[in-house]
Amino acid sequence: MAHEIEKMAYVATPPWHGLGSQLSRHQPLEVWQHEAGMNWHIEESPVRFVANSGSHLGSIHAFPEQKVLYRSDTKAPLSVVSQRYKVVQPWDVLEFYRDLTEHAGFELETAGVLKGGRKFWALARTGHASVLKGNDQVNGYVLLATSCDGTLATVATPTTVRVVCNNTLAIALNGAPQSIRVPHSTEFKPQDVKRQLGISVSQWDDFMYRMKMLSQRKISYPDSLKYFLKVICDAEEDVEDRRQLTQHRALEKVQDLYHGGGRGSQLESAQDTAWGLLCAVTEYVDHEKQARSNDNRLDSAWFGQGATLKQKALDHALTLVA
Repeated sequence: MAHEIEKMAYVATPPWHGLGSQLSRHQPLEVWQHEAGMNWHIEESPVRFVANSGSHLGSIHAFPEQKVLYRSDTKAPLSVVSQRYKVVQPWDVLEFYRDLTEHAGFELETAGVLKGGRKFWALARTGHASVLKGNDQVNGYVLLATSCDGTLATVATPTTVRVVCNNTLAIALNGAPQSIRVPHSTEFKPQDVKRQLGISVSQWDDFMYRMKMLSQRKISYPDSLKYFLKVICDAEEDVEDRRQLTQHRALEKVQDLYHGGGRGSQLESAQDTAWGLLCAVTEYVDHEKQARSNDNRLDSAWFGQGATLKQKALDHALTLVA
């Protein structure tokens, strides 16, 4: 199956999804625009349709309440949206990081296009980093993503990446993700988003303090099984015949990742700890969960069912140290 990623680029080591072409560090945004496949813009056109009539060609009518969005380079259609829909251009996503990379110590690490142009994103490292027991390093990032088909608002999300396994996890405090969401019914104002995001980024220390608490919370085997049953199967107790569980393969996989099969699972921070439970689920979503392709896995892990599952795993893990 053809990848749904039109194109993407990255610096440093290959990203966890294994897709894209490598750039040297500190490239100008204009280079990123070209190499990440974001050197086009979204055009708009009125919706028109042909009504059958007695004539050979039929009659052409307009539907003024909606508009067609299409790519400027290939003219490929992207979506049909209402006239109120506010478009965010691929270049806007990159331009968001200009002052952050030039003056605030951020560094772009990956950017690209999903689903033929219907979604696009850029991910930048913030410079924040923490180290858990056993030299388990976690770095801070900001992900900015949007869509032009109504499937995703423009979202800026503080995100962590665990270095040893490249697992990603959105920062969430008090049970709520720290994302800044701008619906397409309103105008995207980058400076307003960055001001709001500053509050979220400043909560890095608080979030990592909680992750350190997870790394210090020892977990027994029965408690680990109970955690995975809740997160993966929405069940409180095990069943005698796991073949009856539709999620039994996922359950067995996360248990294997937790009990030594996962990257970094034998580090002091993760071995028999609540942090290890969470990392097993994030690794499963990012690397192991069944998907038609790596780009579908990326889409799910950041924006879809995978992201929801990781948030659920985080929520349940935090109850263990509440």
